[in-house]
Amino acid sequence: MNQAAVAKRSYTQKLVLMSMLAAISIILDATPIGTIRLPIISATIAHVPTIIGGMIGGPLVGGIVGLSFGLSSMIRNLTQPTSILSFALMNPLISVLPRVLVGVMAYYGYYGLRKIANDSVSIIGGAMIGSCTNTIMVLGMMYVLYAQRIVEAFSAAGKSGTAKTILMGIATANGVPEMIVAAILSVVIVKGLKRIYNI
Repeated sequence: MNQAAVAKRSYTQKLVLMSMLAAISIILDATPIGTIRLPIISATIAHVPTIIGGMIGGPLVGGIVGLSFGLSSMIRNLTQPTSILSFALMNPLISVLPRVLVGVMAYYGYYGLRKIANDSVSIIGGAMIGSCTNTIMVLGMMYVLYAQRIVEAFSAAGKSGTAKTILMGIATANGVPEMIVAAILSVVIVKGLKRIYNI
C-alpha cells in the first residue's frame, strides 16, 4: 500500500471514529444512559467518548468530540434546565470550552505517560487527567463567573454554604467517582479500539 493510500485510510478511520464518538457523547449527555447511579450519588460518563477520542485520534479528534459534547450540554441546559446549576451551564465558557480541553488534555496525559509507563497505566492516567480537566475547569469557571449566584441558588433550595464549599462538595462527590469510572471504561474501550483499528 503506497503512502497516499495509507494516509487516506488513516484519515478515514479518524473521521469515522470522531463521528461515532461525537454521536455517542451527544446520546449519553441527552439521555439517562450517560449517568451511572451509585448508592449515594450519580456519576456521568458523557465525557468518556471525548477522553477516548483524544487518546485514540489525537488532540484534534478529542477536541472536536469535546466540542460536540459541550454544545449538546449547553443546548440541553438552554432548552431543558433541570439542574440547580443549569443557569451556569448555559454559558459556553463553562459548558463548551472545558469539554474541548478534556480531549486535548487526555491526549497529552496519555502520550506523556507512555514515556515512563506501560499502555494500560498510560490510558488510566490519561483518562484521569481528562476527567479531572472536566471537573476542575467546569466548576472552576462556575466559581469565577457565578460564585454569588451559586450561593443564592443553593440558598433558595435550602442548602447553605459558600460557593467554594458548595463546588468543592460537588467536585468530591461527583468528580472522584466520575474519574474512577472514566479510567475503568477508557482502559477497556481504548484497548478494544486499538485492536479494531490496528493502532
